[in-house]
Amino acid sequence: MKDKVPVIVFIGQPNCGKSTLFNSIAGFKAQTSNFPGTTVTHAHSEVLWRGKVYSIVDLPGTYSLTPHEPQEKVVLTHIFKEKPDLIVNVIDASLLCRSLELTLELLELEYPMVVVLNMMDLAEKKGMKIDVEELEKKLGVPVIKTVAIHGLGTKELMINIERAVSSGKAPQAIKYSREVEKRVQQLMEIFPEDFPIVANKRFTAIKAIEAETLAVDKFFLENNRAFKQELDRIRKEISNLREAPAYEVISAERHHLALKIFEDCCRVRHAKVSWVEKLDNFIMHPVLGYLFLLLIFAGMFYLIFKVGSPLETWLLKPWEALRSSIESQFGQSLLAELLVGLIQGIGGGIAIVFPYFIPLLLLMGFLEDVGYLARAGFLLDAFMHRLGLHGKSVPLFILGFGCNVPAIMATRILESKRDRIVTALLIPFIPCAARTTIILALVAFLLGPWWALGFYFFNLLVIALLALILRKFFKYSSPGLILEIPSLKIPSLKNIWQKTYFNLKEFVRFAWPILIAGSVFLSLLTYIKFDRLINAALSPFVSGLLGLPQTLGVTLIFGFLRKELSLLMMFQALGVGYQQLLSVITRTQLLTFVVFVNFFIPCLSTLAIIWKELGRKIAFLSIALNLSVAVVLSWLIRLIFLVF
Repeated sequence: MKDKVPVIVFIGQPNCGKSTLFNSIAGFKAQTSNFPGTTVTHAHSEVLWRGKVYSIVDLPGTYSLTPHEPQEKVVLTHIFKEKPDLIVNVIDASLLCRSLELTLELLELEYPMVVVLNMMDLAEKKGMKIDVEELEKKLGVPVIKTVAIHGLGTKELMINIERAVSSGKAPQAIKYSREVEKRVQQLMEIFPEDFPIVANKRFTAIKAIEAETLAVDKFFLENNRAFKQELDRIRKEISNLREAPAYEVISAERHHLALKIFEDCCRVRHAKVSWVEKLDNFIMHPVLGYLFLLLIFAGMFYLIFKVGSPLETWLLKPWEALRSSIESQFGQSLLAELLVGLIQGIGGGIAIVFPYFIPLLLLMGFLEDVGYLARAGFLLDAFMHRLGLHGKSVPLFILGFGCNVPAIMATRILESKRDRIVTALLIPFIPCAARTTIILALVAFLLGPWWALGFYFFNLLVIALLALILRKFFKYSSPGLILEIPSLKIPSLKNIWQKTYFNLKEFVRFAWPILIAGSVFLSLLTYIKFDRLINAALSPFVSGLLGLPQTLGVTLIFGFLRKELSLLMMFQALGVGYQQLLSVITRTQLLTFVVFVNFFIPCLSTLAIIWKELGRKIAFLSIALNLSVAVVLSWLIRLIFLVF
């Protein structure tokens, strides 16, 4: 019989470096960034260590085992329904006191456990000296020091994981004060025989006291009135002990225990205010912080253009030469058309997409890992509330600049369904990497970088107006933002590169084949003249309403598959090279085309994820909203430029 693979789960509070530690052991599989709730679903990997395979799972960050947010419920599923062989509790050592509250809650499960003190370098910079041996005695579990971003301590962690799994030794939960513990024991003694026990009786009793509706099935309570009365009595007695709700009393007990352990195991000396803290004060300034925010993102896209533009010019030349050579050698034959389509698909990805796509991924990875997204969310929270949105939507919009799909998936971190719907409807208006490529490759390259920056501000203005409009239809006030602001960190270049490589690999595997196939398919349609039928059918809309060349009709349809496809097929449809584009269309037509493609219905993958996350009605609403906005704005752009 094949040996069972031990399941190891990584659990910790947001921003404890849990996913970074997971990646250093299991390879790049979890999305890591410095913003709470990044890991919405879980990542897992099988790791071979000393001849034995371990299944390691990276769970979403959570502050408690009493769930309040969607990502926290994912944690409970793995802890209760799929009982792991070992829990690895990852702690931000620089926030030891607060982090120990989750540790104490995990100890109550009495599962085999290992505690990891991550970010030890940051703790030492803060003047903290942690007595690891004393902490091990207090908690009754192994405690390992790591610096995950540099891979330090991972070998020792795997050694202790191996020992803990082999021994299967479970820790003992640390007891509360006598009066509280007395009531917990009373509740344990009156559990009916058919009571649904989770982990153990004591843990179940504590959860029933903290939140009965989450810990105990309501139908069970309805059918066991006597037990319900006793539970209410015990909860009331505990509440009277501190003149506070029962769940607050339990929380205060853990807080007191965590503080006592911290005081016994850690000494803190006064540390000078570092330059990082001074920079953080500037970034979070109530006035200067907004100026910095503006400069950061304006500078980011300007830098992308400055890197991408010369690269695009240099990389286009050999592909243009190859296309001309094929046309002169094979004439107007089917083979020539298909080869040109193939060359434009491959060359377009390399020469037009990559020069902008790769710098964008690198810079987005840097901003994520350095910890700026949480600060952007905090600064813009008040402004977002005026638009009827939540401050937590800000990082999702920023994530949308990379790709709309993970941004929509990450709406799960929003507590309100109304916020999830409104944010998911607005994210497709964010210029993703594909549309950023179109904006930079056409507007910035042909008209100038300031035109592109103006386009981005116009795009953000449109999103703000749409948010105000949607606010009228989805009437509900968003809850206030309680957000942990993590320490600024010097990001790992290796981690940024791995993240960029991962996203680039996804593009090469899924998007690029669509670009190449679409380009070849359009060449085939052109050869058999079928594209003329499509263009003729769309002529009243494309030529009449938008004022674009009739031949661009088919490219707008293909843009539904991938936005970059509209860009590459544009040159095929017009029959010109990149440098000659403005000789066959006007500046007004170029801007109208870019506006329509940018605001047009989401690409196929984005639409599919909206359907999956929020249902068919919201997906169709997204199509209608994007199409309406694209048509109206494109028509207005054309009208304005014709008048002026």
